[in-house]
Amino acid sequence: MPARTLTRRAAVAAAALTSAALVLAGCGSDSGGSSSSGGGGAASSSALPKVSADDALAAKVPADVKSDGTITVGTDSTYAPSEFLAEDGKTIVGFDVDLFTLVAQKLGVKAQFETASFDSIIAGVGSGKYEAGVSSFTINKDREAQAAMISYYSAGTQWATKKGNPKKVDPDNACGLKIAVQKATVQADDVTARSEKCKAAGKPEITIDQYDAQSDATAAIVSGKDDAGLADSPVMAYAVKQTNGQLELLGDIYDSAPYGYVVPKDQTEFAQAIADAVKSLIDDGSYKKVLEKWGVEAGAIDDPTVNPQAG
Repeated sequence: MPARTLTRRAAVAAAALTSAALVLAGCGSDSGGSSSSGGGGAASSSALPKVSADDALAAKVPADVKSDGTITVGTDSTYAPSEFLAEDGKTIVGFDVDLFTLVAQKLGVKAQFETASFDSIIAGVGSGKYEAGVSSFTINKDREAQAAMISYYSAGTQWATKKGNPKKVDPDNACGLKIAVQKATVQADDVTARSEKCKAAGKPEITIDQYDAQSDATAAIVSGKDDAGLADSPVMAYAVKQTNGQLELLGDIYDSAPYGYVVPKDQTEFAQAIADAVKSLIDDGSYKKVLEKWGVEAGAIDDPTVNPQAG
C-alpha cells in the first residue's frame, strides 16, 4: 500500500475509479510527494443508520481519546470501496469509514479520518500520531506484534485482468508476466513468492510492478501496462464494476482472513470496547446495512475479536 500521500491525479482516480481517471492515474501521477499525512475529512453520515452511545462502552475509552470527543484515525484513502476520496477530492468515504463512524458513535465520540501512507499507520498509532488505524489491515502475526487488532470483516485475495483475458493469464502460472500490486500488501508478498517459484522451476520470473496507490495499480491493468493484478477481494470486485467492463475477475477468491482495526498494543480495554461496539452494530442490524450499502456484505463476520489467532 502507498508510501506517500496522494497526488491530485491519484486522488481523482481513487475517488471515481472511472476508466478515464484510471488512465490518468496510471500515466501521469507525480513520482515525488511527501510521506506525511494528507488532507483529512469526516465521513458523510447522512445515509448512515442512527445509533446511540453505549455508556458502558464509552467508559472504556481512554481519557486522552475522550478528552476532545474525537478518535483521530489514520487511513490510506486510495483503497475503494474501503476508504477513498469522494469527488470533492477531500472527503474520505467508504465502507470502512461508515462502519467505524458508527463504532465511534457507540463509544460516545466522533471519528476524524486523516489520509496517511498505509505503511506508516501502525507506527503512527504506536507513536500517538493516530489514536486508531482503519485501513483494511489484514490481521497477521507481524501486525499483532506491533498493535492490538480488532477483527470486523473478512476478505481474501482476488485477481483481475483486462476483459476477455487477452494475455491468457493464469494466476497459478503467471511466470514471465507483468503483474500489478500495491506496495506493502499481502498481495505483494503473494506474487513475490509466486515469482520465486517460477525461478526455482527454471521459468521466467514475474515482473512485479508495485504502486503507491491501489488506484494506480488498477490503472496499470486498464491501460495494458500490466497484464493482471491482485488485491483484496472487495477492492478488486469494486474496481471491475467501476471500470465499465474494462476488467474482469480472474479465478477464485483465496486466503480469506480478517481485517482488523488498529489501536496501541497496551490499550486492550479500548480494543475490547471497539470489538463490543462492532458486535452491538451486528446485533442491531446497522453493520449489515453499511455492508449492503457498499455491496460488500459477503465479507460479514459475527464474532469481532481482539487479537484473533492469525497466520
